[in-house]
Amino acid sequence: MIEHKDFTYSKTEKLKSRKIIDLLFSEGKSISKYPLRLVYAPIEGVDEKLLFGVSVSKRNFKNAVDRNYFKRILRECYRLNKHLLQDNLDKPYAMMFFYQTKDRLSYQEIHEKTIQLFEKWNSTKNETT
Repeated sequence: MIEHKDFTYSKTEKLKSRKIIDLLFSEGKSISKYPLRLVYAPIEGVDEKLLFGVSVSKRNFKNAVDRNYFKRILRECYRLNKHLLQDNLDKPYAMMFFYQTKDRLSYQEIHEKTIQLFEKWNSTKNETT
């Protein structure tokens, strides 16, 4: 049986490399489920199956306190649902997760949208392979 669902977000799976982030924005593909957007690209030469980062626009939330709050929520939603992404990976991917609205959605709404977005990513990825 496969070991399953470690609900962690370890240091090794955090997207920190400037080179990989630049690659995401130059060659990455994007899918959205309002107000969330996922930019992704396959990467090579990485030990981890999935590198993941979150971002909240300074334009939408001027105060760092507000941006950090939504980044914490995005990281938590990823942590709880990352198995939806990892179970279908055939090669390593880098992903960036964006919160793209001024609206202050509740944790529950963001969590539901995250699940929908990850499922949408799985279905689009399966169509292209």
